[in-house]
Amino acid sequence: MMDKYQHIHKDYRPLMLLDDHGRIEALHEPMWINYPRTVEVINLLKSLMNQPKKPRMQNLLIIGESNIGKTSLIVQFALNNPDFSLEDDLGMSHPSKPVIVAQFPASVDEKGLYIAILESFWTPFRPTDTIAKLRHQAIYLLRECNVRILILDEIHNLLGGTAAKQRTVMNLLKNLGNELLIPIVGVGTQDAALILHSDPQHASRFDVITLPRWEMNKDFRSLLMAFEARLPLQNPSDLGSREKGSALFAISSGNLGDLHRLVVECATCAINEGAEEITMDIINKYKWMKPTDGIRKRRA
Repeated sequence: MMDKYQHIHKDYRPLMLLDDHGRIEALHEPMWINYPRTVEVINLLKSLMNQPKKPRMQNLLIIGESNIGKTSLIVQFALNNPDFSLEDDLGMSHPSKPVIVAQFPASVDEKGLYIAILESFWTPFRPTDTIAKLRHQAIYLLRECNVRILILDEIHNLLGGTAAKQRTVMNLLKNLGNELLIPIVGVGTQDAALILHSDPQHASRFDVITLPRWEMNKDFRSLLMAFEARLPLQNPSDLGSREKGSALFAISSGNLGDLHRLVVECATCAINEGAEEITMDIINKYKWMKPTDGIRKRRA
């Protein structure tokens, strides 16, 4: 039975055994697609993680507009480098967490940062403890679990604080990296780059890499074909064709997250209506998904 679905990637063909409801639910599962830019960034993260320990570790800032795939990328990197256990000479097991991903707190202060790091360890702690105690616990766990890279998502939240608070937290991150001898990676919107402008010392420690919007070219059509190979539809949709590719690009404006949602909505419609492929008529139903001044007006 599976041989008839050659247009679907072999790992996704078992989804065709599900009923319509099951296939639609599967569409909303996380989906990862490698493409040249993400491969480049993941390789860079791997290189940073594996660099020899030294007093001044090189750091990285990953920036891009909202919904462009930044968080998905760092989650995938963490999945590529899972936790494991090491046994010492006495047979005692010690946890190792190569990658820690923490969400930068909305409150721009030292205590909020330590709490965010501790939450990523899923360990008990008291938020009411002093800054000194929370700092000690965070550093202890980062060392004890052999963390090799610390990634802070939503680092643009730092811009919500005063200039003085920004300097304090950035100096904290510098000292944290120096003490633990690990690279620190910030992930945020384009505005996050402004954090580095206030102090040349911080700017010299962080390389900056951008996740840009897609352009309408052969790489974008290849991306569409990769999406299509993961859709549990009975018939091929030929999303990489000039007509459909151009329409999908026009609606999504080259934003990866918007494109993903658009394709999922279209595939859901194809299942519900029994079309079993994404047609131009279906794509045209979702023109409302094109953002206008950041707002989508959904049809009734």
